[in-house]
Amino acid sequence: MGATAARLAFAAARGAVTEGGGAGRDPKLWNRVNHRGEPVTLLEGPAYAAGAAAALAIVPGVPPALRTAAVGAAAGAGAFGVYDDLYGSGDKRGLRGHLGALAKGELTTGGVKILGIGAAGLLAGALVRQGPQDTIVDKLLAGVTIAAAANAVNLFDLRPGRAIKAATIAAAPAVLLRGSATPGALAVRCTGLGAALALLPEDLDERAMLGDAGANALGAVLGTAAVASASRAGLVWRAAALAAVNLASEKVSFTKVIASTPLLRALDGLGRRA
Repeated sequence: MGATAARLAFAAARGAVTEGGGAGRDPKLWNRVNHRGEPVTLLEGPAYAAGAAAALAIVPGVPPALRTAAVGAAAGAGAFGVYDDLYGSGDKRGLRGHLGALAKGELTTGGVKILGIGAAGLLAGALVRQGPQDTIVDKLLAGVTIAAAANAVNLFDLRPGRAIKAATIAAAPAVLLRGSATPGALAVRCTGLGAALALLPEDLDERAMLGDAGANALGAVLGTAAVASASRAGLVWRAAALAAVNLASEKVSFTKVIASTPLLRALDGLGRRA
């Protein structure tokens, strides 16, 4: 269901963007230059966010609170990601750059995205963690996990297919080994991954990229599924691990680490153009 919705959304997005179109319909607005210096379209990102949100709204077997949280996470992260994709200047980069600017009273597009996705994550976390044993701490940990997952996936969107591969590898154990202790969480996870994998061919062929919109939305959806099925201890280690990944990116080049590690380099290059 997620795959079909994402493909339909991508086709609709490409059809809506035409030469000489009105606001938001000019293909030049959506084009970026990739690591090879070649033009690629950012339309994959909003197509993923819209397709995933639409599929999550109707996929069977998902409780109402989790459904609302997942749809909101996909749409919210995608919307703030689109804003940063289209209007970000690139003068400030990373959490340090945007939060540093915010501390000085300067609100960058990245700062808007961080605040927006943070708020969306907290809301989704509060919606998901409504069990009798859930406290405000559980809700906060869930929100932090969702927001951190959204940004973590985006950190890998620097080469064709890398973000989708990283997200798939991270989510695979929950899909293949345990499923989910919470009704609907597995359906949310599989729907989010299915929508991303349906767009992988264009990504690998360097015709399109997720951008902030798609990568943030994918991470937010997977984060929502993860917190729905996590114990309190699971919330703690997920939030800590994702925070560590985000903080490490400020000091470490993941691209260099991948390039210097044979197995990671092989996985990273799988399916990509030579």
